[in-house]
Amino acid sequence: MAANVHVEILDDEESRHGGNRIQPLSSTPISEPWRIEEGKKQSSLTLSERLGLEEFFSLNVWRASVGELLGSAVLVFAIDTIVISSFETQTKTPNLIMALLICLTITILLLAVFPVSGGHINPIITFSAALIGLISISRAVIYILAQCAGGVLGALALRAVVSKTIEQTFSLGGCTLTIIAPGPHGPITLGLETGQALWLEIICTFVFLFASVWIAFDERQARRLGHVVVCSIIGVVLGLLVFISTTVTAQKGYAGAGLNPARCLGPALVRGGHLWDGHWVFWAGPAIGCVAFYLYTKIIPRQHFHAKGYKHDFLNILKAVFVSNGDHK
Repeated sequence: MAANVHVEILDDEESRHGGNRIQPLSSTPISEPWRIEEGKKQSSLTLSERLGLEEFFSLNVWRASVGELLGSAVLVFAIDTIVISSFETQTKTPNLIMALLICLTITILLLAVFPVSGGHINPIITFSAALIGLISISRAVIYILAQCAGGVLGALALRAVVSKTIEQTFSLGGCTLTIIAPGPHGPITLGLETGQALWLEIICTFVFLFASVWIAFDERQARRLGHVVVCSIIGVVLGLLVFISTTVTAQKGYAGAGLNPARCLGPALVRGGHLWDGHWVFWAGPAIGCVAFYLYTKIIPRQHFHAKGYKHDFLNILKAVFVSNGDHK
């Protein structure tokens, strides 16, 4: 789930007076010495520059990734606790309570991590930003690794404070497609079919990016609304999608759309067992949704595309690779 970079997306008072510029959901620090000037022709760039390989050796990038790691750890701990408590209290509307609390949690964490790394704390946001070209592929790899490590730390922290009974009953609050439950004639499997779950992940991921994250990517809207409003919108949309995915299916055993592969990975590694059943869905679905959203950004008229950043999106990198290979033949 959801959110020091190359080009300004959210402009705060500090950035207007020459201080550090912090942009959520964006890319590379302006202070980097290898920053590519806007007027430089793409044809003169090396593949290393297009991929941002120098960021692997940037201490600032690795420092920023610590924010992603800790943010993801707190995210997993908080959200999995919310999932467990929402159903443990046996309220009449656990899905609604869970969605509201997730909305609030996501908003707070995005605001907390935003000044450090740009506020991703979700591989979906990081991957889509890399595809569009707001961040380099190298930075995306570093962030996603940090997010996954944070997911594991959050799951370990939760496991340390809950009882074995709670851990087993609620699967540590992880992402599940099915569960094994006692039946009149022996154990039965409850949950959602893999195909349905995959489609839910794809659709919810696209809606998440289209209806909220794109506002942060669009520098016009982000500057006009401010980062507090933008992060709140992302939290609200994510909460709504969690509520919708758990309500429309109404299947016991299905935990709802994961919408954050790192959050799903943490409990799966720590708890194991049936959390691995269909786990690939929580990665493949968001990946496909991100690609679909990226294609949408390539289709819309260029005058309506106001996201600026690293400027080397995925298709441009592929073109450069193939052109370069053709020139060497």
